[in-house]
Amino acid sequence: MGYSSELPCFFFFFYLLLVFLFAPVSCSRSQRSCHSSDLNALRGFVEGLESSALGWSFNGRSSSSDCCTWVGISCDLGSALVKRVIGLDLSNKSLKGSVSSSLGGLDQLKLLNLSYNSLRGLVPAELFHLPHLELLDLSMNMLSGLIPAESNLSSIQVFNISFNSFNGTHPILAGSSNVSVYDVSSNSFSGPVDTGICNSSYSIQLLRFSANMFSGDFPAGFGNRSSLSELSLDANGLTGTLPDDLFTLSSLTKINHQGNSLSGTVSNKIRNLSNLVHIDISSNNFSGVIPNVFDSLNKLEFFGASFNKLTGGLPPSLSNCSTLIAILLRNNSLTGIIDHNFTALPRLKHLILGWNFFSGRIPPDLPNCLQMQTLNLAGNNLVGEIPSSFKNFTSLAILWLSGNNFSNLFSALQILQSLPSLTHLALGRNFRGGEIMPSDGIQGFANTELLFIANCALSGSIPPWLANLTKLKIVIISGNHLTGTIPSWLGNLDNLFYLDVSNNSLTGEIPTSLTQMKSLAYGNSSQDIGLLIEGYSNGKLVQYSSLPPSIILSNNKLVGSILPGFNGLVKLLVLDLSRNDISGPIPDLSGMSNLESLNLSHNHLIGGQFNTLNDLSIYIGNYYLCGPPTENKCSNEELSPNPKRDNNIGREATWSYLAMGLGFATGLWVCAES
Repeated sequence: MGYSSELPCFFFFFYLLLVFLFAPVSCSRSQRSCHSSDLNALRGFVEGLESSALGWSFNGRSSSSDCCTWVGISCDLGSALVKRVIGLDLSNKSLKGSVSSSLGGLDQLKLLNLSYNSLRGLVPAELFHLPHLELLDLSMNMLSGLIPAESNLSSIQVFNISFNSFNGTHPILAGSSNVSVYDVSSNSFSGPVDTGICNSSYSIQLLRFSANMFSGDFPAGFGNRSSLSELSLDANGLTGTLPDDLFTLSSLTKINHQGNSLSGTVSNKIRNLSNLVHIDISSNNFSGVIPNVFDSLNKLEFFGASFNKLTGGLPPSLSNCSTLIAILLRNNSLTGIIDHNFTALPRLKHLILGWNFFSGRIPPDLPNCLQMQTLNLAGNNLVGEIPSSFKNFTSLAILWLSGNNFSNLFSALQILQSLPSLTHLALGRNFRGGEIMPSDGIQGFANTELLFIANCALSGSIPPWLANLTKLKIVIISGNHLTGTIPSWLGNLDNLFYLDVSNNSLTGEIPTSLTQMKSLAYGNSSQDIGLLIEGYSNGKLVQYSSLPPSIILSNNKLVGSILPGFNGLVKLLVLDLSRNDISGPIPDLSGMSNLESLNLSHNHLIGGQFNTLNDLSIYIGNYYLCGPPTENKCSNEELSPNPKRDNNIGREATWSYLAMGLGFATGLWVCAES
């Protein structure tokens, strides 16, 4: 799921204000002077670096160097002769090495920003004893170790040490009463979350504990600070229920608690959080119904509760929350009919209801959500046909309807073909009433990149209209009853990197064009496609999972030989030709340098380039490669010159892969038996 380390706009402008206030002061030549202790501190800092491009120039050990004009340094407006360093902003300056304890000598420092560098090692305790420091940003480095339990940062307002490797218990900044931003996310802090930071600071507004190793029950105590605007404890190991004091924070705008093991019901006291804009409690163990309180949340834009154990139907008050942009509720046990007034949700862009138990028909007024980009209703019990109103879904980019009981594929394709923004279309595991794959009458899908019509038991052949879909990257039409040959034009689709026509009844030889596919010979070695529809960052849905470049032709009736041209597909990761009637020698495939999975089992192959390969599983089901007179004992199965095809093999494999967005294991896997 997406996580942003960026501060909200208010804090971003606050940060800019600090930088402006501490902007370098220009001094005349007669006035230039750094305090000797500051100059020594800066010299010690540079000496601790392995490399930098700061361009600072030290003049021996004298204090005559004008450090106030150096890159990243700000000085005060005090004495005309001696200036004190109050700001050190070295963000994104390609610094490498360690942080020197000499920085503790900058005893007037108010701003210290070393973020987005390659600093590593321990942070010296001296940095946590700078009483005038207002902003400390060490984020996006490789710093590690413990943060000192004792600190003296009495003036600190912004404390950001995120995206490092700090461990132990997290700091609570005792005695720091002015903290407004506290971010320790993406480290390795462990143990319970200590709400003592709320006792220390009277003005805390942002708390981020995300992506650490915190454990124990979700703590009470955050309710002590009515000023709190964001609370993020996602991606940890927290248990228990959400405490009641959390729902007294009427100023909260953002709650991120996804990716823990929290349980209990979703409290109807959430209605008290009237300023809430974003709440994500996905990937926990919440149960019970979703409370019908959304008419009180008139600022809510994002509601995420996927991967829980929620039951019941969608609360009717969702239709009263006109500010909603994203509703993510996939992988629960929700039931009932989807019959909300979607016309009342004009800003809705992402509706993710997949893998529940919804029934009935698709609401025909969904296209009235004029900004809708992602619609996922897959894995439910929906019936009927795709509404004709979907012709008006001009903004829709991703449509997942697989795993339902829809009928009339031809009508569905005719309705959807004209959608100008549609890039991903998944219709698999539908239309299983003996329908035919339409061969003509389809002329659109000009921008479609993914087409998934697998496991529908369709008869017919590979449709010729696919040849006009020049932007296709992924075609999955496996698990049907398609006959005929594999058309040569499939290999001419320049962007195609994933082709799965397995588990059909295709005949003939493998077309030579498949060995000349541009994206597999010259394209990127890995491709991304939106499969896992989860996460929200910077106003955008984050949803990517990777599919390996693949050619999957298994479990058909293909004949002929393995084409030597496959050796030129240097970007191909998966080649599966198993369970066909392919014969002849195995050619030299050593040029396929990125190949991770090769399956040639259950064919009629004889020796060739791979006849000395130690992994004998490659020979399984190839009569002439196993047993006497060869020395290869491939398996205990009874050998036969006529390999058996299994019409059930793999029919659910692709569906499961797409449904869950599973990753692809690396390492060469050479044809294990299916």
